[in-house]
Amino acid sequence: MRDTDIAIVGAGAAGLSLAHRLATTRPGIRRPSVVLVDAPAGPLRPAERTWCFWEEPHGEFDAALTAAWDTLRVHAPDGTAVAASPAPLRYKMLRSTSFESLVDARLAAEPNVARLAAVVEEIRDADDGAEVRTRTAAGHPLTLRARWVFDSRPLRVLPPARTTLLQHFHGWFVTTDRPAFDPRVADLMDFRTAQPAQGLSFAYVLPTGPRHALVEYTEFSRQVLDTAEYEQALNRYLTHELGLRHYDVARVEHGVIPMTDARFPRRAGRSVFRIGTAGGATRPSTGYTFAAIQRQARAIAVAYHRGRTPQPPPAHSPRSRAMDAVLLRALDTGRVSGASFFTGLFRHVPMERLLRFLDGRTSAYEDVTIGLRTPVAPMLRTAAELPRLPKRRAPAPVPGAASRPADRKET
Repeated sequence: MRDTDIAIVGAGAAGLSLAHRLATTRPGIRRPSVVLVDAPAGPLRPAERTWCFWEEPHGEFDAALTAAWDTLRVHAPDGTAVAASPAPLRYKMLRSTSFESLVDARLAAEPNVARLAAVVEEIRDADDGAEVRTRTAAGHPLTLRARWVFDSRPLRVLPPARTTLLQHFHGWFVTTDRPAFDPRVADLMDFRTAQPAQGLSFAYVLPTGPRHALVEYTEFSRQVLDTAEYEQALNRYLTHELGLRHYDVARVEHGVIPMTDARFPRRAGRSVFRIGTAGGATRPSTGYTFAAIQRQARAIAVAYHRGRTPQPPPAHSPRSRAMDAVLLRALDTGRVSGASFFTGLFRHVPMERLLRFLDGRTSAYEDVTIGLRTPVAPMLRTAAELPRLPKRRAPAPVPGAASRPADRKET
């Protein structure tokens, strides 16, 4: 048996961010003892993945960024492009290994933080706290007793929802034989892809140099594709839309993120809370998660340091969740063309305001003005029917992204 103030299960973006917020605080505030539990090396530990988000320059994780862009571009299905600066915001790309190295270095200087490589078998409430029952890499049982436990592991089953779509994507880190990318511009959405009957598809291009970029094919739909279908879509996009004939694929990234109007319970026991995607941090309409994780972690740390119950707050406002529910239903029913919907928003709404809107940081007045730029009639029809729709359970996909070396694919 081992005692600690706080146990954090999972050392991904949510777990590391929370440990960082709890441990690195201003002088004079008591730092809790924290044990960060992560799965041993092997199939239970997530592979390297990519996170993208927008914020102002000089962010606290800027030293670990792979790239950042001051211009964002969206291509309509007919090929016309909308490009604009989101200033004062920047679009940032962060690889999980770089983030982990940066935060690990900071936590290494904190004597109150300990790491434990173990498989978590059970979490349950106990007297004045909770117990985390684990099995170490050597196969030995070890029980942690903590005042508070924060669990970031993916849910096995999603909560009931009216609409559940999947954001599934397959990307290649490509190197070309000639300069082919503008490192100053990120293609956020390129709708010159074959659109599914329901939902939407797009490609995006994140250049890290004139000859290097992450190129991903993404769909919002009910079902994932097989590997051959993703590769066919990527090959077509690279050759037909980007005009590339010769390129090398160094790494492959694949992921599935739930897009659902379900309510994610953030409390799993008297002293047990869920964080990250399991705690509702993923924005239902976009799949973006990293920025919401940071807000959630900051709020938990503030509550703890002020002596309050550190229950994670909702990552997104009721107004944002309601708008997302309408959009997901409209996309799922086919009433709204996803390509036209997003292209219209980027064409008619200033880029900085639209990014704040996608992050849930716009005012009610701004939300109304943005809503008037959408297909109003089908959106209103969808909003009116939502209260009458039953909620159903759906199986949970594996959230996040997995990255692995390619089998030296060249074309």
